[in-house]
Amino acid sequence: MIATEKETFQEQHVALQSQFSPAWLVELRQSGLDAFTRLGLPTKRLEDWRFTNVTALAKRSYELASLGHSKDATSSDVINAFVHEATLDEEFHRLVFINGCYCDQWSQTHDLPAGVTIDNLASVIDDRPDTVQSQLESNVHFDESAFAALNTAFINDGAVIDIPDGVVMDRPVHLVFLSIGNSQVVSHPRNLIRVGKHSKADVIETYLGQGDAYFTNAITQVSLEDSAKVDHHKLQHEQVGALHIALTSVDQRSNSNFRSHYFSTGASLARNELNCVLDGEEIETTLNGLYMPTGDQLMDCRTRIDHAKPHCNSHELYKGILDDKGKGVFNGKIFVHQGAQKTDAKQSNQALLLSDDAVVNTKPQLEIYADDVRCTHGATIGELDESAMYYLRSRGIPTERARKILIYAFANDVVQGVEIPAVRQHLESILLAERALTDV
Repeated sequence: MIATEKETFQEQHVALQSQFSPAWLVELRQSGLDAFTRLGLPTKRLEDWRFTNVTALAKRSYELASLGHSKDATSSDVINAFVHEATLDEEFHRLVFINGCYCDQWSQTHDLPAGVTIDNLASVIDDRPDTVQSQLESNVHFDESAFAALNTAFINDGAVIDIPDGVVMDRPVHLVFLSIGNSQVVSHPRNLIRVGKHSKADVIETYLGQGDAYFTNAITQVSLEDSAKVDHHKLQHEQVGALHIALTSVDQRSNSNFRSHYFSTGASLARNELNCVLDGEEIETTLNGLYMPTGDQLMDCRTRIDHAKPHCNSHELYKGILDDKGKGVFNGKIFVHQGAQKTDAKQSNQALLLSDDAVVNTKPQLEIYADDVRCTHGATIGELDESAMYYLRSRGIPTERARKILIYAFANDVVQGVEIPAVRQHLESILLAERALTDV
C-alpha cells in the first residue's frame, strides 16, 4: 500500500477525506499526504536511516481498519483478554484504542478535577474542533519526516489530555493501543497532551497487538506550560513481526519538568523518536530508556534535546540488552543553541551484548553554539562480566540464574527510575521472567 500500491493508498485517503471534517483538518491531512508523496519511504542512503531498513516491511498491503471492522473480526472475549493483559491498575484513568479507534466499552475515567479533559480526538474534533486545531497544526516537522507526514495524512483519532493551570492529577492516565483482527492492519494514532501552569500529570502509553504483520505509526505531542511537570511512560510490547514507528514531540516552557521512561521489547522493527525543545529557563528534562531486542528484532532509539534558552538541565540514560541476532540503534543528539548559556547536559548510552551475533550501532552527539556550558556524552558496549559470573557461580548459583541476576543489575537503574509502582512492577516482571529470580 505504502510503497508499491499507491492507488490503494490514495483511495483510503480519499475515503477518509470524504467524511465530514473541519476545513482546516482536511487541508492539514492533504499537506501530510503531499509531503509523504514528495518524501517517499526513507532508505538506508539517508544518514538518519543508515542502520534501519524499513523497505521490506513497509511494502506490505496494510489496511486502514475501522472500529466496526475490528469488532466484526474479533470476539469481545479476545479484546477483553488483551485489555486485561495491558491493564496495570484498575484505579488508573484508561482510554482504549482498537486499531487506532477509540473504544468506550473498555475505557474508564474516574472523577476528574474541574476543567480536566481526558477524551478521544475524534470526539473532540466533532464537538469542539477549535480546541485542538493549534496543537495539531504545530510543527512536528512532518514536511521532513515521511512517517510523520503519513500520520498527518490520516489524522483521525487518538487521545486528548488537557490539564488546566494548578491541577495535580492524583491518578495516572493510561492510554492502551491494541492492533487486532486483520493481521495487516495499520493505525495512525495522534495523541495531544497539554499540562497547564503549576500542574502535574503521569501518562502511560502501552502498545500491543495480535498477529504478526500489522503497522502502528504514532505521534504524541506534549506541551508543558510554566512550572508544569509530566512523567511520561511508553511501553512498547508489540507482537514480533509488527512494525512500530513513533514520534514523541515535547515543548517545554520555563521551570517545567519532563521525565520520559521508554521500554521496548516488541515488534520486528521498532523505531522511536523523542524530540524535546527546552524553550524557557530553569527547565529539567530526563530521558531514560531500555530496549531489549532478541531473535531478529531491530530497535532504533533516537533522541534530540534542543537547549534553546539558558539555565536548563538535561539528563539522558539509554540502555540496550541484545540477545540472539538482535540489532540495536541509538542516536542521541544534544543541540545547544547560541545564547543557551549555563546549559548542563549529560547523555549516556550503554549496551550489553548477550550473544556473538547481536549488534548495536550507537552515535551520541553534541552540537554546541554557546561557550559557558557543561555537556558530556558517552557510549559503552560490553558483555557480561566474567569475573562477576565466576563470583556468583562459585557460591553455588546456577549459570542461568547468575546470568539473569547480572542482566537485572544492568537494567535496574533505568527501571528503578520509574516512580509509579504498578509500572515498575510490570517492568520487573519482564526482567525477572523466571520464578527463581523473584527474590532478587
